Amino acid sequence: DILVDGKVCDCDAVVTCQVGDPVPLQVKLTNWSKHSVGPFALTMMPYQDYQNGVHNYELQDAITFVGSNTFHIDTVKPTKDSVYFGALLFLYTGDFYLNIKFHEDNSSRELPLSWLCLPSVHIRATEPVA
Repeated sequence: DILVDGKVCDCDAVVTCQVGDPVPLQVKLTNWSKHSVGPFALTMMPYQDYQNGVHNYELQDAITFVGSNTFHIDTVKPTKDSVYFGALLFLYTGDFYLNIKFHEDNSSRELPLSWLCLPSVHIRATEPVA
């Protein structure tokens, strides 16, 4: 589950926020399997989609995270969940997207890391209302 500014995100909906106001993010990972899972790393990566196949991830002048954009998840037991909180601060107006990825965080493995990507979250930053 992904919540942006307290609202559950649907991959088809656009979340609107104001430039200069921190936007709370909440990501909840629920383990529906019969076995414990982990360790994982949760990474949130903002980008702009130029609608021509190019994604711009170089947004350090437009967006900043309040806190970290990566969280380490030790273990999630069966039928339990783990919730992570963060916030984004938009410095300019525009349409932005947020990639949210979980990947295995186990350095002892010989295989490449496996990734679980959630649908991108679409956030529109607008001018503050005067």
